Amino acid sequence: MSTHAEDGNQLDWHGEFRDSAKETLFRRTMLAQDACQMRHALVVAAGLFLAFSLTDFSLLGLNNDFMMLLAMRVIVATCFLSLALAVWRRPSLAQAPLPINLICLLAITGLLLTIPLRTDGIMTNFSSIVAASMALYLFIPNRIPWMLACNAYLFGGFLISMVLWSPLPGGVLVNYLLLLGFVNLLCWLTVFRIHRLQRAQFANLLEERSNNQRLKEEIEERNQLERRLRHIARTDELTGITNRRRFFELAERERRRAQRDGSPLSLCMVDIDYFKSINDIHGHAIGDLALTVVAARCQSVLRESDIIGRYGGEEFVIALPQANLITAREISERLREAVCLTPVEVKGVLLDLTVTVGISRVGDGETSIDPGLLRADRALYTGKERGRNCLVVAPEDHEPPLLESVPMTFTPAEVRVTAPVAAPANGRRFNRS
Repeated sequence: MSTHAEDGNQLDWHGEFRDSAKETLFRRTMLAQDACQMRHALVVAAGLFLAFSLTDFSLLGLNNDFMMLLAMRVIVATCFLSLALAVWRRPSLAQAPLPINLICLLAITGLLLTIPLRTDGIMTNFSSIVAASMALYLFIPNRIPWMLACNAYLFGGFLISMVLWSPLPGGVLVNYLLLLGFVNLLCWLTVFRIHRLQRAQFANLLEERSNNQRLKEEIEERNQLERRLRHIARTDELTGITNRRRFFELAERERRRAQRDGSPLSLCMVDIDYFKSINDIHGHAIGDLALTVVAARCQSVLRESDIIGRYGGEEFVIALPQANLITAREISERLREAVCLTPVEVKGVLLDLTVTVGISRVGDGETSIDPGLLRADRALYTGKERGRNCLVVAPEDHEPPLLESVPMTFTPAEVRVTAPVAAPANGRRFNRS
């Protein structure tokens, strides 16, 4: 109910949109259909107009009046066909008021001129007028005001022609005029309803397109939000690398792949040295920036297939697919050098950052990365105990690891496992800062 009322409020008395921009868009959309309808209507009208010459011949015979009617019909039909050809070449003419109404007036004039030449064919003349009136409404794609104007000219011309050349009793003439008026009213209501339904359908189409566009935008916005939430759920907000949960998902995937392929998979635990002191002396803001710098430098030396994540606090964890302990040690040394060789200036504070790295290899028979991480964690603990800024490689076949110390030098040192490492008391994680 409200939809019909809304559609009615959008249209004026001749069935067009009150909004001129929307009406222009509608007419542009209907141009191809109007051009096709106009061409067909003109061709059919030309054929029918010529076909009525048979009626003229039956009424008049072969005389001068018939020849005049025939010549007039040929001229009008030629104009119809010429306009049809012009519309075929230029479809925009189908909505141009001048050519459409000019050809309509020409056809009406030609039809009215047949009345004085066929004074005996009253019913034929009236039938022609009714058919012409219906054609002006239903077959010519014109605007309703122009339809009414053309039919007013037809109505007035018929009345004058009948009075001047075919006098009829008053009652009969009034009857004819009432019938013609009823035909005009019926056709106008029909055309108005057609125009209204067409524009209501067009308005619904526009609304549907608008709703689809909004829905598409909402879906895209939702997809972006889902991607953002997925990114947030998988990424450490501070450093931009994967978070702990996402790292374990990716590392477990790599472990299963390594188990299938029989390829090595190494793990590294990386810890920033003296990070607690940085926080205590310079504040947590400087500490956060230091974490970001270390994460970026670590990423810069890793391979594309390597996985780095923030394990917690100042600790990072790295999975190195297709890397045995020798390769892992080489990558870790590059990582350590990338962090420590260039001091970091953060808000006017110059920081000499270093890291300690514990390295282990996931065993062939291990069903998770946890044992390998535990060995890397213990190796890292050993490195912290032995002076920091170094690499510690855990063995593959002892649990707990045995550590073999290598004398530390000024240059980066490497520590190998030879003596048992005492696990932290009460089994909790220790503070390496």
